[in-house]
Order: sequence, then structure tokens, then C-alpha cells
Amino acid sequence: MAHSRLKSILGGSIGNLVEWYDWYAYSAFALYFSKVFFPKGDGTAQLLNTAAIFAVGFLMRPVGGWWLGWYADRFGRRAALTASVLLMCMGSLIIALSPSFAAIGIASPLLLLLARLMQGLSVGGEYGASATYLSEMAGHEHRGFWSSFQYVTLIMGQLIALGVLIVLQKMLLTEAQLEAWGWRIPFAVGAGLALIALYVRRHIAETESFEKSTDETRGRVWTLLKKHPLQALQVVGLTAGGTLAFYTYTTYMQKFLVNTSGFSKEAATAISAVTLLIYMVLQPAFGALSDRVGRKPLLIGFGVAGTLLTVPIMHGIASTHNGWVAGGLILLALIIVSGYTAINAVVKAELFPAGVRALGVALPYAVAVSLFGGSAEYVALWLKQAGQETTFFWYVSACIFLSLLVYVFTADTRKTSAFQSE
Repeated sequence: MAHSRLKSILGGSIGNLVEWYDWYAYSAFALYFSKVFFPKGDGTAQLLNTAAIFAVGFLMRPVGGWWLGWYADRFGRRAALTASVLLMCMGSLIIALSPSFAAIGIASPLLLLLARLMQGLSVGGEYGASATYLSEMAGHEHRGFWSSFQYVTLIMGQLIALGVLIVLQKMLLTEAQLEAWGWRIPFAVGAGLALIALYVRRHIAETESFEKSTDETRGRVWTLLKKHPLQALQVVGLTAGGTLAFYTYTTYMQKFLVNTSGFSKEAATAISAVTLLIYMVLQPAFGALSDRVGRKPLLIGFGVAGTLLTVPIMHGIASTHNGWVAGGLILLALIIVSGYTAINAVVKAELFPAGVRALGVALPYAVAVSLFGGSAEYVALWLKQAGQETTFFWYVSACIFLSLLVYVFTADTRKTSAFQSE
């Protein structure tokens, strides 16, 4: 049983890794391809256009959360996980093959938009399906530990995207080649990896929780909203500050280091890679800690530290030209954020019964991520262009504080888990 559980968790996690590699490749290589898809202009304006499409992709996440959440609750977690990785593969292939703005005009950014909408649909459903799958496969005693591997693989996907960028930067291509055509390589690699993940996911086991569920209304939105409205609102509140902080210190930070702090693209990539590697290793430790002391203390720890320290950390990163100082400050921020990221999947899964678990996790989460996480880069760059960049620091801090209020009034799901009745 233990071997089968480990195999299924690793199988589900590998697919999650590929999904997030494809998603983050867009962010990691945006500094190079932003000129390809948009008319000539200043660098911030082109990054702003690229970030806008990144944010628009998030608008599809609630649709993906609803559709694949319903699909996972009706037809199985494995079926939904397979569908999500197929969509991601198609989106990556479109980006890899899209002609430039100079070649086909407005059709170029429209193709980029189409690809990101498909990937947004995929990732919107991926979170709920994988969070539900890993939580149901984990078992009671170590559910926090095993569920943390969702973010391990999520961060690993981002690290691999950065690793591909470093290899291309340092060993294989010049900057001119990267900007001309080399940025297409990671998207072609992502499409190929997605096909491998598709094969793996077709051969993982289904969860007992789904197989035992006999609720005929499972997966229906009205069932979720009628019977579990408070839990759905809790997911939105639990997510808002955490997802904004996560996207600020991961996907946006590479651009922040270049565009605000003045680091080179290569230095920013290296700093991001090292801090993310340490951050990834921390996730299982925080997950295991939640199995011993509960989920609530970790969430409150993130809320308090994030509220108080976000503004000084961001000011410190913006003003330093020392890579070690910048890396240390980013790592401090990521340690704080780990109190949310390592356990957020299991906390949300523990709020819902099996019949609406995937939908209950995916849909409200996707709404919150679309509003707060997906807009992080765009809001930050827009405020920078308006000469009010420091307002973004206070915005992040305020959102974390609002989530802190939710953490304070939410019961510790380790003790009240819906899994106890299954």
C-alpha cells in the first residue's frame, strides 16, 4: 500500500512539475521575447504588454477551475489531471511556433493570447485536481508533508525553466540569438515534456475517496454554493495574500531585479534560481511541521510576518546592488511565504467532502489567483510606469493582512478535516 501510494504521489507530482514548467517558461523568458510579439517601444512598455497577456491568462483560471474541478469530481482525479496536461502541451506548442509581430502583425500577439488562455484553462484546473489527488493519496498522519510536494514540483518547474534559461544564456546562445529565436526552445521542450507527463498520468491509480463517493450531485457548482458557501469564501480569503506574495517573490522578482534594482538579466536569473532552490527544499519541512503543530500556526506566522516585513524587504531589494544582499532578502521573504505555500493545498482540500472537493478547491482558488496573483506583475509594472512603485509594496502587505484576518477566524483543518468522515 505504501509503495503504491508513493508511486501515485510521485506520478501526480511529475505531471504538476511539467505543467508549471510550461507556465513559468513564459515568465522566465519574457525579458527576451517581449520584443517579438509587440511593436517597438521602451522596455517597460513591452514588458507591460507581456505581463498583461500573462494576467489575461489568469482570467481563464476560474473557467478551468470550474470545468476541470467538475470533471475531477464527476469522472475522477486521474482523468482531470490527464486533460489539464494535454491543454498545457498545446499552449506551449503554439508559443514555440508563433511568428513575430514583424512577420504577421497583430495576429502574433493574438496567437500568444490564445496560447495563454489555453494554459490558463489548464492551470486553473490543475491546482484543484492535483491538490485533491495528493491530499487524498497522502493518508492522515502525513497529509501536510505529502501535500507540500505540490509546491515542491511547482517550484521545481520554475527552477527547470530558469535552468534552461541559464544554460542558453551561459553555454549555448548569445543574447542576440536568444532574443531572435532562442526563446522558442523552452516552449518546444515544454511541449515534449507534457507528452511524457500525459503518458505517466494515464497510468496512475485513482483515489479511494473518489471511488467511494456515491453523491449524485458531486461536482456541481450549485451544490458547492448551497452546502459549502462559507468554505468557498474561506478559500478565497486564504488565498488572496498568499498568492500575491508568492507571485511577487517568484515570477515577478526576476523582472524586478532587472527593471528596478539594476541587475543584469544573467545575475537576476542566477539569484532567482538559488533562492528558489532553497525555497523548494523548505516546503516538505513546513508541511511536516504542520502535521505536528497544526496548519493554523503556520498560516498566522506567514500573515503576521508578511504584513510587517513586506514593505522593508521590497525597499531593501530595490535599493541594493549587491547580489548576496538581494538574494538574502528574497530568501527571507520566501521563508515567510512558505508558511502559506507548503500547506495551502491541504488546508483547502480538508475543508470539503469528496463529492465537491476538487471543485471546491479549484474554483474559488482560481478566482482569488486571477484577481490577486495573476495581476501582480501588471499592477507592479503599471505603478512603476506611473512613478508610484512603492505603492505596490504596501498593496502586497495590505492583502496579506486581509488574509491574516481569515487565518485567525478559520479553524485548524488538521483537527476538523472533512477527511475524517471518509
